[in-house]
Amino acid sequence: MANTPQAKKRIRRNTRRTAINKNRLSQIRTRIKAVDAAVEAGDKDVAVAALKAVQPELARGVSKGLYHKNTASRKFSRLTKRVAALQTA
Repeated sequence: MANTPQAKKRIRRNTRRTAINKNRLSQIRTRIKAVDAAVEAGDKDVAVAALKAVQPELARGVSKGLYHKNTASRKFSRLTKRVAALQTA
């Protein structure tokens, strides 16, 4: 249990930041699922639009410390590859 005022403040801050980070992660995952759904449906126009919505969200996740930059890059690369394969098919 926290005894010092600073420790109590850190607990309050960590609780707020955890809620914010969970919200951000959820938003990113939702947008990734939109790309996956469009690829599964074979709708390349919707997939490209969803991919364009995912990219800034992943970049924001990196800048906010939710993802490592290589993790976000890998996720975006894999999504891009799936959308590109859909366009040629």
